[in-house]
Amino acid sequence: MVVFKEQLKQRIVQILKEKAKQKGIDPEGVREENLVVENPPKSDLGDLAIPFFPFARSFRMPPAALSALVGESFGEGLPLGVERYNVVGPYLNIFLKRPFVTELLFQKVRQEGDRFGSSDILRSKKIMLEFSSPNTNKPLHLGHLRNDALGESVARILRFSGAVVRTVDLINDRGIHICKSMLAYKELGGGRTPEDEGMKSDHFVGKYYVLYNELAKRDPEAEDRARALLVKWEEGDPEVRSLWEKMNRWAVEGIKRTYERTGIHFDQFTFESEVYLKGKEEILKGLSQGIFYREADGSIWVNLEDIGLDRKVLLRSDGTSIYVTQDIGTAISRYNDWPFDTMIYVVASEQNYHFKVLFSILERLGYGWAKNLYHLSYGMVNLPEGKMKSREGTVVDADDLLDELAEMAREEIRGKEREEEVGNIEETAEKIALGALHYYLLQPSPSKDMVFNPRESLSFTGNTGPYIQYTGARICSMMRKLEGMPRLKERQGEPKHLETEEEWELVKLLFDFPSVVELSASTYNPSLVANYLYEISKSFSRYYHEHPILYAEDPQVAASRVELSRCVLQVLRNGMYLLNIPFLEVM
Repeated sequence: MVVFKEQLKQRIVQILKEKAKQKGIDPEGVREENLVVENPPKSDLGDLAIPFFPFARSFRMPPAALSALVGESFGEGLPLGVERYNVVGPYLNIFLKRPFVTELLFQKVRQEGDRFGSSDILRSKKIMLEFSSPNTNKPLHLGHLRNDALGESVARILRFSGAVVRTVDLINDRGIHICKSMLAYKELGGGRTPEDEGMKSDHFVGKYYVLYNELAKRDPEAEDRARALLVKWEEGDPEVRSLWEKMNRWAVEGIKRTYERTGIHFDQFTFESEVYLKGKEEILKGLSQGIFYREADGSIWVNLEDIGLDRKVLLRSDGTSIYVTQDIGTAISRYNDWPFDTMIYVVASEQNYHFKVLFSILERLGYGWAKNLYHLSYGMVNLPEGKMKSREGTVVDADDLLDELAEMAREEIRGKEREEEVGNIEETAEKIALGALHYYLLQPSPSKDMVFNPRESLSFTGNTGPYIQYTGARICSMMRKLEGMPRLKERQGEPKHLETEEEWELVKLLFDFPSVVELSASTYNPSLVANYLYEISKSFSRYYHEHPILYAEDPQVAASRVELSRCVLQVLRNGMYLLNIPFLEVM
């Protein structure tokens, strides 16, 4: 309803400014951003409602008296699409012209199609989005899947809202944890390859990370040997570098296959081994400018106690850097390569403190763009049986989880005896699995911790991805039947034939889609789109069961209901794309 809300806001603000002048009140105090247009809790109260609480103090009037005052002038020139209004206490309730609004919806959806719901609120804004950031000592796991789902969905929503988006993946391919996998392979691998063992290459590497931890439990010197490998790597030892390159290649190839499977896209891959030294120069420059200080042991620190943080080491006494130092150099390089308006880091809430430190240091170094850095913090994701631990081999690998979900989906299809209808059962099961996974991960607000329940995520009823996919498939089935119904196929739907309250509620809900996407874009919160799609699916399913569509007695009513169903279908397609949920025409 965003188009009508904006018109209402402009009209009400105009009236308030006029009333302010009459009362000797500064009209500049009447700001459109303070005006709220709400959806009333019951349809008999109106289609839209405006409360006057925000302006009561400046007008020195009770909210109910102010709404009555505005109501006197509102009727002198009703905005387009408004049929009538009434004043109830502090609220001005608006009733819209139903056929007019419905026809406008039909026109917009027909004209805009796959772009319905898009906007230019972020037009030409350059936004960089860094997410995933896997380690090359193990495959992607369930935690990465939430990170990837968030990053990909936010990128799509931002582009849909007019932004120029660049997605980047910083792959952590160096450090002691990488050397631990290398040591285990060197000592236990016997020169075998992923092909020798019939394993996906990143799973093969991950196996040796688990084996290292088993080795370290019985051999206290394993840690020393791993550190020795790290020293040799930093010295550029040819044999160590060759092993490192081979194992990293295996890991990255496998990880990219998982990205392809899950529909995750990146514009740029950066490797930590290429950028980890870049921050040192900045720290030394900050030291010379008095921004940082040196301790007696030669280490370099920053004092952030004045902003409620701690003192933080930036370079160790031996001159080596730490993660925040590396991130400083990487952030500066990113901006120099592609000057962004905003940069978003999609990283778990465990790193909240780290990013406060990082952003503060960059600002102290004089980088004005640092104020436009944003940490999209998300909660941890676990399984019903508890927390995952990669070093103990209890992490749920992304591929294994997807395989399990796809098998459950195949069981569901066979159980419903839908093999013939769906055609390619393998492809359909994979898409249902991805829909279940991405919706379940995106439906909660990003900041919330969550428990992922595979069986629950695959339910074809309730607040799940397959339920939304099924709603779309059901409408597609209806449209296929329409092809064999000459009495309806060529008829044009007319809004005046949509007279039920359920139809009007669907129209209003569909008109809310653009504003839901806008709010999701401005808050980096895909859960708003996810929960909206559930509301649409639920409302349509109820409508479908209570009112005949194709088989309505009056063919003109049927054609009009088909047109409304097409609008629902388009919104489901567009919303599912934003959430990276595969659309299914048959299910």
